Amino acid sequence: MNFEQVDRVRPLVWQNNHLLVLDQRELPHRQSHLVCRTSSEVAEAIHVLAVRGAPAIGIAGAFGVVLAAHAVQADTGAEALQRIDLELTALEQARPTAVNLRWAVQRMRSLLQAMGSDWREGVLSAAQAIQSEDLAANYRMGRFGADCLSEGARVMTHCNTGSLATAGFGTALGVIRAGIAIGRIAKIYASETRPWLQGSRLTIWELLQDGIPATLIIDSASAYLMQQGLIDAVIVGADRICANGDVANKIGTYAHALAAKAHGVKVMVVAPSSTIDMATASGTHIAIEQRPGTELTHIGGAEIGARAAAVYNPVFDITPATCIDFLVTERGVITHPDASKMAAIFGPLSSP
Repeated sequence: MNFEQVDRVRPLVWQNNHLLVLDQRELPHRQSHLVCRTSSEVAEAIHVLAVRGAPAIGIAGAFGVVLAAHAVQADTGAEALQRIDLELTALEQARPTAVNLRWAVQRMRSLLQAMGSDWREGVLSAAQAIQSEDLAANYRMGRFGADCLSEGARVMTHCNTGSLATAGFGTALGVIRAGIAIGRIAKIYASETRPWLQGSRLTIWELLQDGIPATLIIDSASAYLMQQGLIDAVIVGADRICANGDVANKIGTYAHALAAKAHGVKVMVVAPSSTIDMATASGTHIAIEQRPGTELTHIGGAEIGARAAAVYNPVFDITPATCIDFLVTERGVITHPDASKMAAIFGPLSSP
C-alpha cells in the first residue's frame, strides 16, 4: 500500500528549536504557520483551534513540554520538571475534553522525571517518538479499517480526522485514504461540520491536496442520503473513548450515528489507543467543552442572522457504544464494543 501518494499534509513540524504549527483557522484559502517558541504559545495555539484533532493536540502538547523544559536551567530532568510544573498544568488544561493532550503531557512528565544529565536531548526525542508512533499507528489503523469495508463502499465522514488532526495520514480519514489506495471506496461524502466547518474547510481541502475526489454535504443531509441508500458506512474519529466503548467526538456525531442505526448503515470509530480512557466508565462522566457563542452568531467576524438572547455551543457529544459497529485502534478491530471487550484489550477500568 503506497501511503505517500495519498498523504502529503503535515500540521506540526519541529524546526530550529521551535514548533511550526500550520494554522488551521486560515485554511483552505491561506497556508500560514504559527511559530511557537514557548509552552504558553503552544497552549494558546491549542486553545484557539489553530491546531486541533485529538492526536495532533497531544503531539503539540508533547513539544510544548520540550519548549518549557528547554527554557530552564537544570542538571537533571527531575529538576527541570519541578521548575516547569505550573506551565505543564496550564498546557494540559488548554482543551479539557480530548484525552490525548493530558496523556501526552503526563507521558512526557514521567519520562522527564527519570532523565539524567542528558535530559535536553532526551525530552526532545521523547516528543518526536510520540509523533512517530502516532503516524505508525495511523498506518496500521488504515489497513485494519479498510479491511472492514465492502467493495465499492460509499462512506461519509464528519469533522476532520486526517493529517491535519494527527501526525499524518489520519485516523478515520486514514481509513478512507487506505480504502482509496486499495480501490475499496467508490464515493466519499464529508459533512460541513458546524460551527467551525472542519469538514468543508479542512477535510475537503486535504482530500483535494491528495487528488482524492469528495462530495461536501450539510450536516443535516446525512439522514436523507442514508434514506436514499447512498451511504454504506459512517467513519469518524474520537476525542475520548470510555471504558464501556462510549465515544466523545465532534458535536453532530451522535446524530449521524442514530441516523445510521435507523438505516442499517455501519458506524466505524477510528482512534489510537492514546484516546482510550479506561479511567472513565462511560460517556456520562465526560466534561463537555463549551465554546463561545460567537462561533455560532458570527462567521469570519461578521454577525449573521438575528441576535440570540442565549447561545448553547457544546463542542462534543457522546455516541453510545451500542451505536458503534467497529472500533478501530492500532491494536486491532473491536466489533460492537462493550465494557468486557474493552477490558480484554486495554485492561480493566482504572482509577481516574
